[in-house]
Amino acid sequence: MASIQNDVTIKDSAPKSLLLEKHADFIESYGSNKDNYEYCMTEYLRMSGIYWGLTAMELMGQLKRMNKDDVLDFIKTCQDDSGGLSASVGHDPHLLYTLSAVQILSMYDATHVIDVDKVVSYVKSLQKEDGSFTGDKWGEVDTRFSFCAVACLYLLGRLDAIDVDKAVQFVVSCMNFDGGFGSRPGSESHAGLIYCCVGMLSLTGRLDVVNADLLGWWLCERQLPSGGLNGRPEKLPDVCYSWWVLASLSILGRLHWIDSEQLSAFILACQDTETGGFADRPGDLPDPFHTLFGLAALSLLGNESVAPVDATLCMPTHVLSRLRLSPQKLMQC
Repeated sequence: MASIQNDVTIKDSAPKSLLLEKHADFIESYGSNKDNYEYCMTEYLRMSGIYWGLTAMELMGQLKRMNKDDVLDFIKTCQDDSGGLSASVGHDPHLLYTLSAVQILSMYDATHVIDVDKVVSYVKSLQKEDGSFTGDKWGEVDTRFSFCAVACLYLLGRLDAIDVDKAVQFVVSCMNFDGGFGSRPGSESHAGLIYCCVGMLSLTGRLDVVNADLLGWWLCERQLPSGGLNGRPEKLPDVCYSWWVLASLSILGRLHWIDSEQLSAFILACQDTETGGFADRPGDLPDPFHTLFGLAALSLLGNESVAPVDATLCMPTHVLSRLRLSPQKLMQC
């Protein structure tokens, strides 16, 4: 029986320094050709794509290269009568894209372009009796949506609109024996969902319910010999988990538990030296999603070429300071 391949080999020729100018060019040009096949096929996540790209540009100090008016006009047209925001014009609203829109508007200090009261009403309408949230009117429950709901209302200063205690109780019910969290009670622990749950508990001031040492150990076990991080056992490393795992460790005050030098080398190796941008793994095609999370992870690791990033909300800390928002990021042990 063949062994499970759960790591990658980094070539000696892989990039070892941060190619900031190339990444800024990559983000600026991405989607400029609206007839491009890839652009058309990603319409269903356009709002999040704009958040990834703009946040990456702000972390690089290059947001001014993007067309603010076009972005704000697009967001305004994506607000549904229900108050929620959609991925693109004509699509159904969803919590994922509502949060992305609020993050973008917060970055531009422009929440006035949407009806905030309607957004709050929409988020509130998606909370169920057990405290969980559905992503939209179709009823799927997932701890990702608990994070989206809380983060959205946190940024708008309206957390009082929901039953926070019940929301916390639901997330706690999704905690597993290994200290991690899944999408629903009894579901497997997964680094992306752990980030959502730990982030939600951070924003609600309830990190006390987390076993930081147990969970921190599980998260550190995600680091492979290549230096990269995976999302769960026996999976390949992926740049996006450099963020989900690292941000969770940062919130828990356990960032120093992983080998930061090896992780930095893995992330840098995932850059495309020709086009710019980061891929999931060395040699793959780059995209805005992995570009943001590669840059954000490097920021958490102390790379001074990238602006400081908030581990809970994946937004530049200077934006949150301007908004006078300061999430509780460290577990007091």
